[in-house]
Amino acid sequence: MSECRRILLKLSGEALAGGKGVGIDSAIVRSMANDIARVHALGVDVGVVIGAGNIVRGISASSQGIRRETGDQMGMLGTVINCLALQDALAAAGVKSALLSGVEIGFCERFSQRRLDEALAERRVVLFAGGTGNPYFTTDTAAALRALEFGADVLVKATKVDGIYDSDPMKNPAAKRFDRLTLAEAVAKDLKVMDAAALALCRDNKMPILVCKMDEGNLEKAVGGEGVGTLVEPGE
Repeated sequence: MSECRRILLKLSGEALAGGKGVGIDSAIVRSMANDIARVHALGVDVGVVIGAGNIVRGISASSQGIRRETGDQMGMLGTVINCLALQDALAAAGVKSALLSGVEIGFCERFSQRRLDEALAERRVVLFAGGTGNPYFTTDTAAALRALEFGADVLVKATKVDGIYDSDPMKNPAAKRFDRLTLAEAVAKDLKVMDAAALALCRDNKMPILVCKMDEGNLEKAVGGEGVGTLVEPGE
């Protein structure tokens, strides 16, 4: 992958919880903020979408008798909580940010293309909260949508492992890691890189996806064009 000047980083909510699985680990959030700050200092524009799996998942909530639409709205609020935590950590790292929400919340700015363009002109890290603002869409889909609106060179999906494998490397020591794939290959192999709606958006709009581990300076290596993780290319 060539050098990047603008990236959209997709983080899972569970990543913010560390080993606890739920809640927010402040040390983890500070580490993420510092990684983002180092990349931003290189002159790279950074946007961030965070899931809410450390707080609530709409599908999980619906399995407990909560209406799906309500569960998804709870998840949207969870992403706002996570973005607020990261925004605070970025401020402590000396980085200015803008928190733009897909849902109307008094202490967040509402997402608009105009406000996004202003935040980029101000050289702010842009935190996209509230998903797409609609139920039935995951934060994967929100990340793909915001990456396009952000004009990202690549959508970087941070995971627990260092790329995409043909099976779970945590369970299978012989699992094979892919260096490069096309979106069509990822779908054909059922590798579950992102959900179907997100993949369709990326495919139709030629948005590459880089799947890598969020540690060991990988974000800096990625924007510098070094070969980290697995690059999923749109293909023809």
